[in-house]
Amino acid sequence: MNSIIRGLYARFRQLIHEGLKFLVIGSVGAMVTFGSANALHPIGKYKAITIATILATAVTYLGNRYWTFRHRQGKGTTRDSTMFFVLNGIGLLIYYGCIGLIDIAGLGHSVAWYNVALVLGTGLGTLFRFWSYRKWIWLARPGHLTRSHEEIPDDLAAVGAIPLTRTTPAGSAPPEHPEELRET
Repeated sequence: MNSIIRGLYARFRQLIHEGLKFLVIGSVGAMVTFGSANALHPIGKYKAITIATILATAVTYLGNRYWTFRHRQGKGTTRDSTMFFVLNGIGLLIYYGCIGLIDIAGLGHSVAWYNVALVLGTGLGTLFRFWSYRKWIWLARPGHLTRSHEEIPDDLAAVGAIPLTRTTPAGSAPPEHPEELRET
């Protein structure tokens, strides 16, 4: 059972770590979006969400580039930036669609329903952005995100998840250097 859990963790480790970091940055972006969109609501729903999305995009670009996906390679700053803003433009269209649904339902005059549309747009947009950033902007470096089964126990032992033991061939002396320690 322990090896199954270790195997699953090893398989999805990168996705879990990136996903959690992405959610932290996304939360900051959502606060910028919600705060700005609600503050600017008097100028119009669509203008407000457009300006709010542009502000949040600038914030989330920096966070995602230099923290969430810093270990992934991009194709170059100009290309990455352009793709990031294009994909966030698609995210803005998702917001427009959600706001349009409340307008069609006849609820467009309510600030509460506007916020419901923002929540729905944020959820759908977040799923789209996470998938698209990993697919088209910040790609996995060859060999960087894949780990051999031999490396995984070292990492787990380093954080205390499994005990670190010595592995020695029959009849030989135990290793004298800590870097030679391996999990059995």
